[in-house]
Amino acid sequence: MKKRAAFTLVELLVVIAIIGILIGLLLPAINAAREAGRRMQCRNNLKQLGLACLAHIDAQGFYPTGGWGWDWVGDPNRGYTDAQPGGWTYNILPFMEYGSLHDRGLGMSGSPEQMQAATEMTQTPIPTFHCPTRRAAILYPLGSNFGQPNNSTPLEGLLVSRCDYAISAGSDSSSEPGGGGPGSYQAERTYTWKDYSSPTSPDYQGGLSFMRSMVTPAQVDRGTAHIIMLGEKCMDPEHYTDGGDSGDNETLYVGQDNDTYRTTNSGQPQQDVIGDDAGYAVFGSAHAAGCNFAAGDGSIHTISYDIESSIYQASGVKNSLAQGSAWPDD
Repeated sequence: MKKRAAFTLVELLVVIAIIGILIGLLLPAINAAREAGRRMQCRNNLKQLGLACLAHIDAQGFYPTGGWGWDWVGDPNRGYTDAQPGGWTYNILPFMEYGSLHDRGLGMSGSPEQMQAATEMTQTPIPTFHCPTRRAAILYPLGSNFGQPNNSTPLEGLLVSRCDYAISAGSDSSSEPGGGGPGSYQAERTYTWKDYSSPTSPDYQGGLSFMRSMVTPAQVDRGTAHIIMLGEKCMDPEHYTDGGDSGDNETLYVGQDNDTYRTTNSGQPQQDVIGDDAGYAVFGSAHAAGCNFAAGDGSIHTISYDIESSIYQASGVKNSLAQGSAWPDD
């Protein structure tokens, strides 16, 4: 009588061990493929944001203005010029098919209803503003120092929208030199604004968007294809979701502030590092392969974390002609 074939315990353990080894070998490749997909989505997000900025230029004649500072969010009753308190993220909404969100509160200037509309706007996340490697497009807690945007209901304790991308304010050491801006609409009438647009000013911002800016493509001496317009912002991974990062403690729709404005002053973009809160004013990324950027003409590039410092710094300044492009070969 023929015996029925069967696995011994040793053979079964060997098969299980081999399967475990194969899974261990495959997991890095699977994770790498997933990260490659997330990195491509991040680049696509920047492409969409860059195209919206270019559409803004077509409609208004200049890059999106930087607004009034961290105490302000967008106001649909104040147009697109330096009278607009909201920053670049707010001003491109109509060119991203979010016109109804941009216009929330239109015709209610100064009323409690308009202030409430501004608060509700801050609680509307948009997927295009989020890097998929870093976090989901949901609401996150505010930081502890947030005030009353546009004199609205205080947002302390609320969940608000966030942003993983920033526009370039230049190469200065600060991405928010103007602070919170005037304390009220009434105070704005007599508020003394610093001179951010003149290269001879100590407060000069050499990028494409900053407080009350209206930079035109004709003012970009180095050429729009060779200047940084948008990029990923550096963050501490420990604070991706809690509002504890100094450059991620406010809302998506704020005026010029390091939540949505960065500079090339650091000399290189920085990869996100746990426990490092020093990157609040610089560009950086959660991607190991480099940091993604959109140039002033809307083209998308990845810049290495070890790029030559002088070239990188110059790429954030519209009137800098001395150094070459940060992306000469791609």
